[in-house]
Amino acid sequence: MTTRANPLRFLVVDDTEDIRDLMARMVVRLGHLADEAADGVEAVEAIQKAAYDVMLLDLSMPRMGGEDVVRWLNGHPEQAAGLRVVVITARAGERRGVLRELGVSSVLHKPLRTQQLRDLIDETASGSTPPTP
Repeated sequence: MTTRANPLRFLVVDDTEDIRDLMARMVVRLGHLADEAADGVEAVEAIQKAAYDVMLLDLSMPRMGGEDVVRWLNGHPEQAAGLRVVVITARAGERRGVLRELGVSSVLHKPLRTQQLRDLIDETASGSTPPTP
C-alpha cells in the first residue's frame, strides 16, 4: 500500500457534506491527501487548478451531476491525464451502461467501506487499473 511518503491525491465530490467529509477523512487516515467539492461545478474548478490521482464522484448532485463531470473530462482530456474516476453511488445499477459508454469502469456502492478504499488505493498505486475516463 502507498504510504505518506508517496501519498495519492484525491478529490472527493459529493453534495452531502457528511458523506463527503467522511470519505475525505477515510482517505486521510489511510495516509493520502483529500480535497473536497460539493458538486460537479466545484469539481471541474478544482481539476482545472490541481492534478489529482483519484476522483471519488457521486452521480446525483445539483448544478452538475457526476455523469456531466465525466463528459466534461472526456471533452478536456488534458485535464484528466492520469486521473482515475471512481463513481461512488447508492444506485448505479440502471446507470452502469451509460457509465461504461463514458469510460467509467470503477463503481463502488455507498456506504464506502475502508477495505474498498484500501483496495482502490492499492490498485491505483500499483497501476493495475487504467485511469478513467
